Amino acid sequence: MATPAEKLAEALSELQNLQKDRDVAVIKASDLKTAHKQLLKANGFIKDVIKGWYISTRPDERDGDTTSWYMSFWDFASMYLNERFGSAWCLSPDQSLLLHGGNRVIPKQLLVRAPKANNNIIQLLHGTSIFDYKLDIPSNDLRLTSNGLQIYSLEAGLIAVNADFFARNSTDARTCLSMVKDASVLLSMLLDGGHSVVAGRLAGAFRNIGNDRIANDIIKSMKSAGYDVREDDPFAEKLPENILSRREISPYASRIKLMWHQMRGVVIENFPKPKDMPTDIEAYMKEVEEHYAEDAYHSLSIEGYRVTPELIERVRGGNWNPDGDEADKEARNAMAARGYYQAFQAVKESIRKILAGKNPGETADTDHGDWYRELFAPSVAVGLLKPADLAGYRNAQVYIKGSMHTPLNPEAVRDAIPALFELLALEKDASVRAVMGHFIFVYIHPYMDGNGRIGRFLFNTMLASGGYSWTVIPVEQRDAYMAALERASVDGDISDFAKFLGNLMQ
Repeated sequence: MATPAEKLAEALSELQNLQKDRDVAVIKASDLKTAHKQLLKANGFIKDVIKGWYISTRPDERDGDTTSWYMSFWDFASMYLNERFGSAWCLSPDQSLLLHGGNRVIPKQLLVRAPKANNNIIQLLHGTSIFDYKLDIPSNDLRLTSNGLQIYSLEAGLIAVNADFFARNSTDARTCLSMVKDASVLLSMLLDGGHSVVAGRLAGAFRNIGNDRIANDIIKSMKSAGYDVREDDPFAEKLPENILSRREISPYASRIKLMWHQMRGVVIENFPKPKDMPTDIEAYMKEVEEHYAEDAYHSLSIEGYRVTPELIERVRGGNWNPDGDEADKEARNAMAARGYYQAFQAVKESIRKILAGKNPGETADTDHGDWYRELFAPSVAVGLLKPADLAGYRNAQVYIKGSMHTPLNPEAVRDAIPALFELLALEKDASVRAVMGHFIFVYIHPYMDGNGRIGRFLFNTMLASGGYSWTVIPVEQRDAYMAALERASVDGDISDFAKFLGNLMQ
């Protein structure tokens, strides 16, 4: 007769095979034997979402921890809705445009259209839900599948959304508009449907982002067909010229530029004014060095590391066994501390270049890869990480523990990071460079690990470019710090983050 441990091992093997086949953490109850389900639930390896559906979890996950659910949300929505409605469903036009524009924030309520829906709310985990509307959906040629989700095509979504979408979600709406390269597909739909009011709204929206060519094409074509079209800008403010390039092919780069434009004024209002650049570079560098120990302690502690000098000696002597000795697991903390020291030295060299007159954004662009490599080189040297981990930007999806914000996909990182450093290089206000540089960097999350530490290094490097002193973010204020970042990432409101950092400067 199998022992309890053997039974659990068998259940875990079945779970692993399911995850391997699907590459997702969502499981249908019918895919597992009843005995295995009971064992996996009892030991914390799966959790109920709704009747008949589970997600994989970690056994050490605490009550109220949202990470496993937020990581699984979109995969669950895809599998559940496809299982229930087949291909005869579609996300709302608003949600479709958010996804087109690269906004994968977990919604509190996911709106779904389906002819066979019941107008019901399906309550999910952590206050999220799905509302299925009994409504017709666009024809096959007006919708597409994105990561298993049925969504409106870009043009169909722009026509279907109400006018208030442009005001409520201005960054998302402008990002989507920037993806339209000519008016032909839009005009075909507008003319076939006789959408004269929508045509006027879209013409105004395109003119708002500086695309007069598409705006004029819409107006002229609709009028030529006999429609009375009145142009109407649905946005609350006019977008200044040159924010978006007509040649911009990436919605992610467009999103970063639009966020910067939307938020920079709020940062300036809520952050202390830049100071005069220090004339005594050596005195400034001495002050930076004096902050090292405090900064290392707090920045590493924010990330959950606990560091002791003794562990450094254990790893240096090769007397560590992180998998077999609980005490030696602390070797990871030691290598994190050593890496932080090496990265700190590299950051100081970047600051020295900026104080000598180099462009802050260009310097950070050139040097931040060095900061990252120094941060993790000790862990590679002792075998805690593979050499390939120093290669650079990530090639896999990452998630932020407890956050409703899903960082950009790996391909998007390659478009968004150059946009960030271009903005840093062009920005005239050091307070904006510091606050927005930190925020956008962790919003993108370009590395598999170390994003928070690199983001705080970037913050202090940009502070130096405005004559500000090196500023430590205390671990005691971690909750407020993370909450302010979450509000900026999810709600698009940078004010709390700017105020939080600004108060540390006082």
